[in-house]
Amino acid sequence: MHKVIYVTGGARSGKSTFALQLANGYRNRVFVATAEPFDEEMQRRIGKHQEERSNRFVTVEEPLFPQRAFQNLKEGIDLVLLDCLTVWTANLMHHLVDQHAIDEQIALFFDVLSKPPCDIILVSNEVGMGIVPDNAMSRQFRDIAGIINQKAANIATEAWLLCSGLSLRLK
Repeated sequence: MHKVIYVTGGARSGKSTFALQLANGYRNRVFVATAEPFDEEMQRRIGKHQEERSNRFVTVEEPLFPQRAFQNLKEGIDLVLLDCLTVWTANLMHHLVDQHAIDEQIALFFDVLSKPPCDIILVSNEVGMGIVPDNAMSRQFRDIAGIINQKAANIATEAWLLCSGLSLRLK
């Protein structure tokens, strides 16, 4: 049975670096990138992440339908690292708008994860530990991200929380 490893924490907590370290033990790796370069700042962030993983991964850009990346893996892939679920959440809200369509994509994603094709590392931001957002869209994002994080943690065989670069095993 393949493992699903869930890595969460706040912004700049060291999640991505930790996930890359976990991936070092695998030979044939795929990186599923969910970020879209909407502006120069995001382009710089994406560039930094690409530099960190260098050529150790085959990269698949899948900002909206990451389940497709899992379904279309080539034979012999040992690991998929998806970074990150919260950026994917924002993409769903930006592109789909309708809550039913968002829920449908979330269900399709977790259907694929229920029988993972290889070991998987999921990176996500913990967004529910701060203040209650002051507007409806931000609250909706926090709620959807929280639901996705709960589902990911539930399906995971291993879960980690990162804080200030320190890791704490949750599961």
